[in-house]
Amino acid sequence: MADETLVEAALRVLNTSDPFEKAELGDNVASRWLNGAISNPYDPSADLPVPDRPARLSNVKLVSPSLMPKLGKAGSLQSRQAIVHSLVHTESWAIDLSWDIIARFGKQEGMPREFFTDFVRVAQDEGRHFTLLAARLKELGSFYGALPAHDGLWDSAIATSKDLLARLAIEHCVHEARGLDVLPTTIYRFRNGGDNETADLLEKVVYPEEVTHCAAGVKWFKYLCQRSIDRKLDEDDDGAESNAMEMEKEETINKFHEVVRKYFRGPLKPPFNEVARKAAGFGPQWYEPLAFKTDPTFHPQ
Repeated sequence: MADETLVEAALRVLNTSDPFEKAELGDNVASRWLNGAISNPYDPSADLPVPDRPARLSNVKLVSPSLMPKLGKAGSLQSRQAIVHSLVHTESWAIDLSWDIIARFGKQEGMPREFFTDFVRVAQDEGRHFTLLAARLKELGSFYGALPAHDGLWDSAIATSKDLLARLAIEHCVHEARGLDVLPTTIYRFRNGGDNETADLLEKVVYPEEVTHCAAGVKWFKYLCQRSIDRKLDEDDDGAESNAMEMEKEETINKFHEVVRKYFRGPLKPPFNEVARKAAGFGPQWYEPLAFKTDPTFHPQ
């Protein structure tokens, strides 16, 4: 498969139903792209269909997010199993999301090579997270598929399947950023419950890499916004360039608010992990205006 393009390889991952095989294949494809064995992101003349829904084994019972049982606070083995199972399921979808954004939007939006490389790295990380967390779940006496799960992440992917800006905003700057908000508490709870192995896995591997995944979303959201802005600078005006940069920053944030309000139901939930979010490239002006404000007449869905 020496002449296989990255998009063709991404589609092979998406069409692999077994989540463990999917993670292994994704790691192989990522390594081949990063070491140059796969050289072309896509064939300009090929119009390859991307599945609306990736291939998935049906051994995980799916329920509505509102019907998911409470995960608990990691104080019992049952609670720890439930939390890790939930994380394994999330990472399994994160693998598909990473390959989907490559296959669905890279060529279509004329994205630069760096875009493909960034999301290949994200995909490889997500596959590693899935594999490590699934192994940890087994050590805890359970397995992936033992508990119900929901597919809220892919529901968001379907809703944003026609709009790369929306995909970046919702999946990476809302959902993944929410993960940054809650992971420190999750880590504390595992440690407090005496499960230092899971706490270490989350703290030393998953958490820092999830910051870079959120950063990829922020980076490419900004890129698309800046690419769409018609810059009309008067080179004779010393302040024109700096004023334009401020305008771009304000328009980018306003666009983020517009996209999130359109594609995400309800407000963002504080408290926010400002340190991790800042490390990912966006500050409070991005997300605080989207948070719930006390209003007795407002009832989030």
